Amino acid sequence: MKGKFKLNHLIVHLILLVGVIVVVFPFAWMILTSFKTSGEAMKIPPTIFPEKFVTTAYHTIVTSAIPFATVYMNTIITTVVTTLVQIVFCSMAGYAFGRIEFPFKNAIFILVLSVLMVPGQIFLLPQYQIVQKLGLLDTIPALFLPNLFSAFGTFLLRQFFMSLPKELEEAAIVDGAGLWVIISRIFAPIMGPSLVTTGLLAFIGAWNEFMFALTFIISNEQRTVPVAIGMLQGASQFELPWGNIMAASVVVTLPIIVMVLIFQKRIVSGLTSGAVKG
Repeated sequence: MKGKFKLNHLIVHLILLVGVIVVVFPFAWMILTSFKTSGEAMKIPPTIFPEKFVTTAYHTIVTSAIPFATVYMNTIITTVVTTLVQIVFCSMAGYAFGRIEFPFKNAIFILVLSVLMVPGQIFLLPQYQIVQKLGLLDTIPALFLPNLFSAFGTFLLRQFFMSLPKELEEAAIVDGAGLWVIISRIFAPIMGPSLVTTGLLAFIGAWNEFMFALTFIISNEQRTVPVAIGMLQGASQFELPWGNIMAASVVVTLPIIVMVLIFQKRIVSGLTSGAVKG
């Protein structure tokens, strides 16, 4: 029995090891390629490790015609605003759907969830017209205004609120607490994992957002990093500057990896909170 148990554990660990290699290898390849010369990055057959580590690609993206520092700051501003506002809006909507009774609540919630079933490209034209009529084309607000609400974030926080016992709220009401006091002093301290999960999902979505930034922005000074990487791909007429692209990708990916590593425990608990509540 012990031998069979150890064999099963060995098989499971080998499968997990293969999974880790499959997931990690593209990131390792991206980082190593960013330190190669242009010729070595295009070399056939390819080499995994660079013959000599160089930072030419990083210097190129900083000094290129695209103002990469400004573009990076635009991405940070857009992401921070989107994340914070989404947390506030989704918390209020999740509390309303999870704790307050009002007419047609379930029908309205189903309507909100139906947004998740529709490709985002369908909303591009009407959102473009709205942004245009507001006079916000080619501005930073045009990047985050269409993304200030999240149907999935609302669903996630609704499930969390539904998992909490009603006695907490009833006791606070008996003590004379109002709605704002109940949310800020009773629910907020215990909904940390759900807020972190909602915020991180909003952060990743806003950080990697490409479609709106490409459509609503014209000047290089207002662009975001994903669009700037796309412009690097089109900068050469003959061959793709893989070293520059990988260097820019490393700069873009690192903040997300760091945040996931920091908040990974809260993400898991946030996603599973309220899982048994319908």
